[in-house]
Formats: sequence, C-alpha cells, structure tokens
Amino acid sequence: QVQLVESVGGFVQPGGSLRLSCAASVSIFSINAMGWYRQAPGKQRVLVATITTGGVTNYADSVKGRFTISRDNAKNTVFLQMNSLQFEDTAVYYCNADYWRTGVRYASWGQGTQVTVSS
Repeated sequence: QVQLVESVGGFVQPGGSLRLSCAASVSIFSINAMGWYRQAPGKQRVLVATITTGGVTNYADSVKGRFTISRDNAKNTVFLQMNSLQFEDTAVYYCNADYWRTGVRYASWGQGTQVTVSS
C-alpha cells in the first residue's frame, strides 16, 4: 500500500499563501493520479485538485486561478500551492493517491493537515 506523508499546514491571513507537500512511499510514476481533498467542519470531504502521471491537472471551481498542483517526480512528491487564501479555504487537507495493482484499484490517504485562514 502506498504511504503518504503530508507537510504541516498552518495559520495564514486572508490573501496569504501556503504550500503543502505530500511525499509518497513509492515512485509516483506508479500512481495513476494524486490529488488534494479537503474537509471543512461539518462538511463532506471534497476534491481540491488532482494531477495525473501525465501531468494533466483538474481543479475545483472554487480554487481555480488561486491554487496550483504540481509534482516532483524525482522526489515522489506532490505540491499544492495555495495563493489568495480565503476564510472558506479553512479545512483539513488530505493527500490522495489513486492507483492500480494487479487489476485492483486502490486509494491511499494521508493523515490530513489543518489549514486555517484567519485574521
């Protein structure tokens, strides 16, 4: 099973920036897609952004133009650069890996990291 280790989130003022990282225990070339999800208090976990092995990205409408997902293949790491942060971005952010092994599809999750946007 793929293990994912996320960086520590933090507190940031509205309009500020923060970068999250997620390190995988295996080569990310073996992972179909990696992504970030978030869960705000009392709400369901929702997709933030994903990136495929081929580098194709997908973003939630709420973060388009503000967040950027990228990958460093040599370090087996995926990043989420978050700019122009808003109060509504406060949530626990989870890294996700979507992959196949011997015909079976798996999903691994990181432990979650808290991002708080507050003045």
